[in-house]
Amino acid sequence: MKKTIVGVLLLSFFSVTQAQLTTTINQPWVADKGDGTYQNPVLHADYSDPDAIRVGNDYYLVASSFNFVPGLPILHSKDLVNWTLIGHALGKQPPFERFQHVQPGGGVWAPAIRYHNNEFYIYYPDPDEGIYVVKAKNPAGPWSAPIMVKKAKGWIDPCPFWDEDGKAYLVNGMAGSRSGIKSCLIMNRMNAEGTALLDDGAIVFDGHEKHPTIEGPKMYKRNGYYYLLAPAGGVGKGWQLALRSKNIYGPYEEKIVLEQGTSPINGPHQGGLVTTPLGESWFLHFQDKDAYGRILHLQPVKWVNDWPLMGEDKDGNGIGEPVLTYTKPKVTTSVAKAVPATSDEFNDSQLGLQWQFGANRQSNFCFPAGKAYGFLRLFNLPMADTAKNLWLVPNIVSQKFPAPNFTATTKLTFTPRTNDEEVGLMITGIDYSYLSVKQTANGLVIGQTICIDAEHGQPEQKLSTVALKNATVYLRVVVQNVLPSDTDYKQLNKAENSDYGNARCQFSYSTNGTDFSPIGVIFGAKKGKWVGSNIGLFAIRKGKTYETGYADFDWFRMSK
Repeated sequence: MKKTIVGVLLLSFFSVTQAQLTTTINQPWVADKGDGTYQNPVLHADYSDPDAIRVGNDYYLVASSFNFVPGLPILHSKDLVNWTLIGHALGKQPPFERFQHVQPGGGVWAPAIRYHNNEFYIYYPDPDEGIYVVKAKNPAGPWSAPIMVKKAKGWIDPCPFWDEDGKAYLVNGMAGSRSGIKSCLIMNRMNAEGTALLDDGAIVFDGHEKHPTIEGPKMYKRNGYYYLLAPAGGVGKGWQLALRSKNIYGPYEEKIVLEQGTSPINGPHQGGLVTTPLGESWFLHFQDKDAYGRILHLQPVKWVNDWPLMGEDKDGNGIGEPVLTYTKPKVTTSVAKAVPATSDEFNDSQLGLQWQFGANRQSNFCFPAGKAYGFLRLFNLPMADTAKNLWLVPNIVSQKFPAPNFTATTKLTFTPRTNDEEVGLMITGIDYSYLSVKQTANGLVIGQTICIDAEHGQPEQKLSTVALKNATVYLRVVVQNVLPSDTDYKQLNKAENSDYGNARCQFSYSTNGTDFSPIGVIFGAKKGKWVGSNIGLFAIRKGKTYETGYADFDWFRMSK
């Protein structure tokens, strides 16, 4: 197994490996154009419901992670354009017994990050459990165990606020799916430590009439005004609303400050406002892009009559529209291009930060063997007897789509113990597809599998297979940002083309690492439950055995 030398670059609060930085050269999406400008999105990956802060000259961003673990990803930047993933604030998701099983769409919804009294705070909601807080001195961790601030079903999107007089508050939205209440923002007093609410809360804004589905509030104070920045109108077609008042409990004036307008960026809202050391204001928000998830955009902000104007007001109506390219935020020192790591040589004793599981990781899901051997070993764990497909299988290790167009390739060696053990490369989602190697009574075979409407227990469709003579094989998928139009694909799905995702996936394989043969049909990726599609690795089996087989993944590489 090939080894690489890992260098260490010291940054404030933490360090990142040289391997993480060098991957940016070959990354399929880099926002920094290298000429003093950037392109949106700054991260073409599913960092949903982002919030961000500045501490000194450093910016930190957190995002929703839903049922994926580790959760609450923490990203770092020096200029709001170039970001690296430095850790996760949630290593294991409570309640532990519940999240031992896959809970699609459950878990961590929109979080908020703040820096107070020399500590980092993240407040996050589990819509089925309540509102939690975690704390850390170092944003890269370790983070404290979650503390339940409010046990309540349907309380979502919390944001803390400490006023100049020392009083603490928490503002949040409501999820109609859990509580039967929506389109209202609730304000609570909170203890100074930020660990408990002191009252039952009061409505500070009702959006039913003009701003339905208002949620995700973020609170700030500027020039004597309290501001609530909150998205409204729904994820796909909504807008960003700004509310302001001289009294924290209102009444609040309202103004739409960001909308799609004539831009191609749908539903621009839900994010965090930051101010640079040089006094510029910027807004980080997401755009829902179907199979690619909720990708991260950066908008310049100007203040006009104490209202934030986000993006550019192209039609002069006083409301900003998203920019596609723009001058980068001003900085005092140069900043190198960077993006979160995607490729992994599996040469470390820890799994790369980009990898997640669909439930709390169990001890036998996989074992890195980088220091000793240079591979990641996945064991062919038995599926539940009741499993109809892979929708609820917890031991799939996956990561986000990193770009509109990319190629992912992995090299593996399969050591099965019994028939029906299977390993593969997978595109996850409500519909999913994978390329797998399977042990049969006649030896190893490779083939594509597709599952349509996995969420509702529909069975998999196994396509034609090809016999393999060698246990070492290279698996590849090419993803392109076009609607699937392949005749085989449409006939297979028996559905209108527009009902499916905007990521076209073609699998192929090789026995020598050079010559790849396409296999199966074109697959149109479809997002998961509140998340985009992921690309994952898996090893499964049916039934139990004394000793399970395994697959050793030598490396996993992303490219354009």
